[in-house]
Amino acid sequence: MTSPPPPIVFETRGVTKIYPMGEVTVQALRGVDIQFLEGELVVLLGRSGSGKSTLLNILGGLDVPSSGEVIYRGQQMADFSENELTQYRRNHVGFVFQFYNLIPSLTARENVALVTEISRNPMKPEEALELVGLGGRFDHFPSQMSGGEQQRVAIARAIAKRPDVLLCDEPTGALDINTGVKVLEALHSVNREFGTTTAVITHNAAISDMAHRVITLSDGNIESVRFNEVRRSASELVW
Repeated sequence: MTSPPPPIVFETRGVTKIYPMGEVTVQALRGVDIQFLEGELVVLLGRSGSGKSTLLNILGGLDVPSSGEVIYRGQQMADFSENELTQYRRNHVGFVFQFYNLIPSLTARENVALVTEISRNPMKPEEALELVGLGGRFDHFPSQMSGGEQQRVAIARAIAKRPDVLLCDEPTGALDINTGVKVLEALHSVNREFGTTTAVITHNAAISDMAHRVITLSDGNIESVRFNEVRRSASELVW
């Protein structure tokens, strides 16, 4: 007996995004239809300008589509009030960007606590830092950490509020290979331990081997979708 498919977390229907640039317009998305399932780790591939970051920002409630529908767990995001949108970003979505955006004057523990103090059902900062392999670095400041350690603090900060969804935009883009592997291991661990739906933007095709599903974008369109029957761990990736 086959098990039922996982619930749909996100669905986009005919999503477009047009940016006016003076007298011309740039079409970042051209009618994107996609679903993201609960517990899935998805890698979004594509060259710069393909629409990856625009799509992620729309899913995260940081931007709105020019046309089309974005549905989160059966709810039309266009119907969210400003307060509901704020609560959505605060309680349901974790963001990880290429640059860590840590506060230099705060320790790792204090940077994570910034999120846990305003969340509904957070982890303890120490628990989140342990999960990403920084159990011994609670009281270190960003200047005392490597780039990879700072990125893992950023991941701990994002997951400490127990989000439904983790949206990661080039999380290893500023890191060397060995450091990047540790960051990817942290993301894989969060996806596995908590079933957090995780979307990772990258231009590095090697990273796609750790995903359940790989979506390639080109010129604002979905060019291809493939499933990995066999997934590699971060340490097994061939760079």
